[in-house]
Amino acid sequence: MATFKTISSADIKTTKTVLNQLIDFVEEDVSGSTSRKSYQVFVTSSTHPDATNSITSSLFQTVFDQDYSLQTANELFDVTYGVFSGSTSVASASTDTDVNGKILFTSQSVMMREKINIYRQFAQTLLGNADSRFRAPFSSTSATDDIDNPLFLCFKRLFVRDGIKRETFAMRFFQSCSSPIAGDTYDNIFGQTAAHPSSASVIFTDVGAASSIERSQFGGDVGNIVLSSDTTQTVGLMFYQKGIAVLDLARALDETQIMSGTISSVGDTATTTHSASFIPNFVNSASMDDIIRHISTERFGTGSNTFLTFQNNTKINSTLVFCRATADEFNYSSNPTYTNSEGRILVIDESQQGEEKSFSFVTSVGLYDANEELLATAKLSRPVEKNDEKDLTFRVRLDF
Repeated sequence: MATFKTISSADIKTTKTVLNQLIDFVEEDVSGSTSRKSYQVFVTSSTHPDATNSITSSLFQTVFDQDYSLQTANELFDVTYGVFSGSTSVASASTDTDVNGKILFTSQSVMMREKINIYRQFAQTLLGNADSRFRAPFSSTSATDDIDNPLFLCFKRLFVRDGIKRETFAMRFFQSCSSPIAGDTYDNIFGQTAAHPSSASVIFTDVGAASSIERSQFGGDVGNIVLSSDTTQTVGLMFYQKGIAVLDLARALDETQIMSGTISSVGDTATTTHSASFIPNFVNSASMDDIIRHISTERFGTGSNTFLTFQNNTKINSTLVFCRATADEFNYSSNPTYTNSEGRILVIDESQQGEEKSFSFVTSVGLYDANEELLATAKLSRPVEKNDEKDLTFRVRLDF
């Protein structure tokens, strides 16, 4: 029969620690067609007189670390786009509202209600009100800091864990993209410069977030994403516990630069030639898939370099139980072979005076409840000798 010793509250301590893991994503994961999955849940009507061709599009796309058809593929993050209902982008594309308050849009715009709803969903989740407006810096009350055309990057729980560590976020972003190629689409077009000049690449980071802590009642801790070369320029927000980055496209790139190429269309042909500014023309006329495809392939890069990195936080709650064995305790075993046929302890060691001493080797520690039912067992890496000359304390750590 085992020997029990009561553990007092003084022998139990609780502690919290945080582990950090470095996470990085490479360009080819986000730019690759096989590692970025679209869902195509949106379809326009093909019965309208001006819509002989329907458009099929996703509301968001998921980036994987390899071919998403493989069972070993891990989801990295979701990417989507939204627009604020009171923005100039919506005003330039809307024509009126119906009797139910639904905004009506021109035939040249695509998925505007869906883009507005995406914005409202994130505002509800992160700000607590679907009608709220994102601003960067987060605490700003100035209309000049409004984020009306955000790109949302939602990192998966597998990589965020309990949150993103402050001042570890960094993202490489191309503020311009490559020149148009005849017959090409929005995957690889731009109207002014050669393919990705070095000056077009910038680094966005959350430097300074640790010293200026801001919090949203619903979204948790918030940090401002700034331009690394000029931290006075804020380009977005990072919600650390949620693992969501809100990037203001109007400030992250040149919204007035001319985009030229072909996009999905509801007109007489399957695609239409488009040449106009990124905001509002391109983001209004392009489907969600067109926007995400362009940003994923042109703004994040297509090579094998890292384009985004951060450290996550894993919070570990630990209970430390100190199991103490004084000199006169646990010097024998409850194993039946430890006693003879008369029930007397078999002694191996004899002192110089002929006095017999018992000893044992501790190999494990069991934690029991009040009913002497085993709850947990801690195994030692090697046996530890216990005799009447040793006072030992074993620390059992329970992490959760």
